[in-house]
Amino acid sequence: MAELATRDPNKHPVRIFEAQKGKRPVYIAAPMVRYSKLPFRQLVRDYQTDIVYTPMILANEFLHPKGRYFDFSTNEKDASLILQFGVEDPVILSKAAELAGPYVDGIGINCGCPQSWAIHEGIGSALLKEPEKVYQLIRAVKNTLGEDFCVEAKIRISKNLDKTRHLMQTIEHAGADFITVHGRTRQDRSSFPVNLDAIREVRSCVNIPVVTNGDVASLRQGYEIANLTNTDGIMSARGLLENPALFAGFEDTPWGCVERFVSYSTAYSLNFQLFYHHLVTMMNKLITKRERMTIPKDSFAAVMDWLDANFVVRRPGEPLFGETVLPVRRET
Repeated sequence: MAELATRDPNKHPVRIFEAQKGKRPVYIAAPMVRYSKLPFRQLVRDYQTDIVYTPMILANEFLHPKGRYFDFSTNEKDASLILQFGVEDPVILSKAAELAGPYVDGIGINCGCPQSWAIHEGIGSALLKEPEKVYQLIRAVKNTLGEDFCVEAKIRISKNLDKTRHLMQTIEHAGADFITVHGRTRQDRSSFPVNLDAIREVRSCVNIPVVTNGDVASLRQGYEIANLTNTDGIMSARGLLENPALFAGFEDTPWGCVERFVSYSTAYSLNFQLFYHHLVTMMNKLITKRERMTIPKDSFAAVMDWLDANFVVRRPGEPLFGETVLPVRRET
C-alpha cells in the first residue's frame, strides 16, 4: 500500500456527526463480509452515503503483507472510511491499527458477528460477554493512534438490556467516538425483526453518537427508525446491496447506478463472483426474472456483452453516463 496524502479532516466521522446533528441522521454503509470492497464503497458514496466500512478483516491476517493485499485496497477518494477489525487481542490490534491508521478515517471493532466460527475464535459476538476486553481493545487503538483518532464498536443487543447498557457505557468510558447497535441478539436470525424498542431504551445510557443497524431498506424507513430510536445515524447492509442509491432517496436502483458500478468494477478489477452477485442483486427490480436467468455466469466479458446486447450501457465520458433512472432496452 503506497501511503496516501493526509486524511481530509472534514471526513473524520466525528466531524460528520457534528455537521449533521439536528439536521438528519448520518448515512452509513455497513461492513459486509466480502461485499464492502472498494468499487461498491465508491458507488454508494456517489449516492450520499456519508461513512462507509470495509468488510470485517481479521486483525491477525492484516499483519501479514499477503493478508493486507487480498483484504484491503483503497484510494484517495475512499473517505470517510472505517476499517472494521475482527480481533480479541489488544496487542495484535495495536499492531494492525498502526499499519492501517494512515489509510483510514477510523477503526471499528466487531463485537456483533454471530457466526459460530467467530465466537469460537473469541471475536464478534463473543465479546458481548467481555466488556473489559472491549475496553482494552479500544484503548489499544487510542494509545497507538492518538485520542483524536476515531474508534467505533459495533454490538448486538442482549436479552438482558442491563448488560447492553453496561457494555455501551464501558465502550464510552474507553474513549470510543460512537457506537453502532444492531437490533438483534446474537441468537436471532437475520429474518427476525430488529428490536427498535430495545435500541431506544439503551440509547440514553451514553452521551456519544449511537447508530442504528438493521432493516434499513429505504430512506423513508431509515428516518422512521432514527426517529423511533432517537439515534444519530442509520446503517444499512442488505438494503444497500439491493439499492446502492438508497440514501439518495431512490426507491429502486437507478440504471445510472448500474453503469457506475460496471465502470468502478472494471477500473478496480473486482473479483468476478463479487461483481456478478452485486450486479444481479442491484438489478433485481430493473429486469425480469427471465432476463436475470440469462445473465452469463462465466466471465466479466460475457456479462458486458450481454448488457450491451440488451441495454444501452453508457461509459464514462458519454452523455448521461450514470444519470438515467430507467434502463433503455435494445430493440430486438
